[in-house]
Amino acid sequence: MESKGYIYQSETPVEDLGGGVTRQILGYNEQLMMVKVNFLKGAIGSLHTHPHTQTTFCAAGAFEFILGSESRIIREGDALYVAPGVLHGVVCMEGGVLIDTFNPVREDFLK
Repeated sequence: MESKGYIYQSETPVEDLGGGVTRQILGYNEQLMMVKVNFLKGAIGSLHTHPHTQTTFCAAGAFEFILGSESRIIREGDALYVAPGVLHGVVCMEGGVLIDTFNPVREDFLK
């Protein structure tokens, strides 16, 4: 299980998750996955948990991010770490883009 070496945005499928959120899988193997998530202003990434380690980089926009029992604003250039099993979610304050990385691969994202 592995993506191709070069991944071009224009050739990568965009999955509409509804509610103003889309996702593009940018690369993966069994141990690692990188995902680009686009949000329209007001879009919500519902509170959830998963067994994967996650890091998130804010490439554009502003987001209210809930991590465990704490809520903070992140903006372009900010990042965060989500330990496995920690409750987290996001509300988009300004249309933007998050780059998520996961270990191991999020098999539930692959069709």
